[in-house]
Amino acid sequence: MNHATHFSGDAFERAQISEHDVCSLLYTSGTTGKPKGVMLTHRNNYLHALSTMHHLRVSDRDTLLHVLPMFHVNGWGSPFYYTANGATQVMQKKIDPDDMIKRIQTYNVSVMHMAPTVLGSLIDTYFQEKPTMDQDVRVVIAGAAPPQAFVKTLEEEVGWTFHQVYGMTESTPLTLSSYLSSEDGDLTGDAYYATKAKQGYEMIGSKVRVVDGDGNNVTPDGQTVGELIVKGHGVMKGYWKNEDETSNTLRDGWLHTGDMATIDERNCVQIVDRKKDIIISGGENISSLEVESVFYDHPAIREAAIVAKPDEKWGETPHAILVLREGYAATEEEMIVYARENLAHFKCPRHITFLDELPKTASGKIQKVYLREMV
Repeated sequence: MNHATHFSGDAFERAQISEHDVCSLLYTSGTTGKPKGVMLTHRNNYLHALSTMHHLRVSDRDTLLHVLPMFHVNGWGSPFYYTANGATQVMQKKIDPDDMIKRIQTYNVSVMHMAPTVLGSLIDTYFQEKPTMDQDVRVVIAGAAPPQAFVKTLEEEVGWTFHQVYGMTESTPLTLSSYLSSEDGDLTGDAYYATKAKQGYEMIGSKVRVVDGDGNNVTPDGQTVGELIVKGHGVMKGYWKNEDETSNTLRDGWLHTGDMATIDERNCVQIVDRKKDIIISGGENISSLEVESVFYDHPAIREAAIVAKPDEKWGETPHAILVLREGYAATEEEMIVYARENLAHFKCPRHITFLDELPKTASGKIQKVYLREMV
């Protein structure tokens, strides 16, 4: 058999592609329902990359360790802006904190993107192994912000830089960044770490609002809660073959995220919960993220998730599902007393369930839909 390759001199017809044509079809992770196919255009991906490489301070001196799976929008999207800048990229087959520490050392890794639960495991492993590394490392966290204590531990004790971002598959994904500007120079101590733990400020090319049920902007006081809506070059074309969900999510050019948030006088946004995760007990709204943050501050708790449990008297009450750190022990009564010492009583879980591990997606997001079914 002749294996020689013969090239034809004939010209071939090149496909005509518009910037508004679909470039990628990514399915949502389905942590709160059935996954939907998100159509992102060439324009979405290109302009998002230009904005993000600035806000994440990407350069050709960076070495990115791919922690998020490549089918995840942040895992699949990050090569656009790291490759564009000539950064080195290091792969790994699965999320393994021990392997991550080795690769950080071996390849002089300078930046990683990951979910908060993965960061918690990585910090634990770091303190166990106490590795030697001289390079500056940035950790970019997307999704629910970790507790303020996580941020302080990472920056003061580990010596890495914490960077919170916010986005969703439907916005390519990033629209907010907690990178502090010169205007935040007056922030010190707890105020500094509290701001870094928020989802942050608008990124270039994105416009965000926090609105009430009538579509009006909420008071920018950092307390009044509304739904976060987004407009900008990253907003999707729509859901694949799903006009009903598209029209429900995209209204008057605004992407309705389903995330409940506050916005302060600095225009800094903080997500307080998903609409579906807000617990309404006796007419009071309870943020599951606020309650989870209190449990994460307890030295015995490695992972925490709060979901609503149906209740005949109150409608629903918070139920805590906890994972203990190795070598620690705790009882339901102890955890309830601890919660009551650190929260308003109506926000405290009435019941605690201990598990060896919380159910998660491949990207490390906790799947509360299964926890709700369990309780």
